[in-house]
Order: sequence, then C-alpha cells, then structure tokens
Amino acid sequence: MTATSYEYGPHHTYVDPYAFDGSAYGDFPIAPPHPPERLGIAIDPQDRRRLELHAALTAAGIPPLPEDREAIDRLSALPGNINDTIQRWLQHAL
Repeated sequence: MTATSYEYGPHHTYVDPYAFDGSAYGDFPIAPPHPPERLGIAIDPQDRRRLELHAALTAAGIPPLPEDREAIDRLSALPGNINDTIQRWLQHAL
C-alpha cells in the first residue's frame, strides 16, 4: 500500500493571496494587503499607547470594559515611560 502526500491537502491547491479575486472559490477572508500598496501612515503615540494598554490588560486577564475607556484614555495621555511601567506591572502580574 502506498500513501499519497499532498502539500495543501487532497482537494486544495495553492492560491496566491495577492491574485485572489474571491469569485472562483466562494467566501474567504480578505487577503492581506500587497506590501507595496500598504499605507505609510504613522499612528499617533497616544493612540499606540492606548492600544498597547488594551492589549496588556487583556493579556493579563483584565478585559477592559466600556466604562474603562476614560481611564485608559487618560493613562494613554501620560508620557510613554509611565505607560511602559504600567504595562510591565501587568506583565509581571501574570
């Protein structure tokens, strides 16, 4: 008895995500943007700190509630080194 090996499964073929139009195979997630077509927009440091704080809280098992938004916004407005310290505290709490 011989076994057949399939790189992508017996009924699947590789589809280049940058050439994918979605019409031939049904509904699929959106393909990632083609690297040369990505926007070169920088995120505001306060917004980055806010997103990082959300992620740190969630990773520590403290998912932010909607009513926590004001506190997170105010913490994110503080200098970056203070935000880094808060995130470090949350990481050590794990």
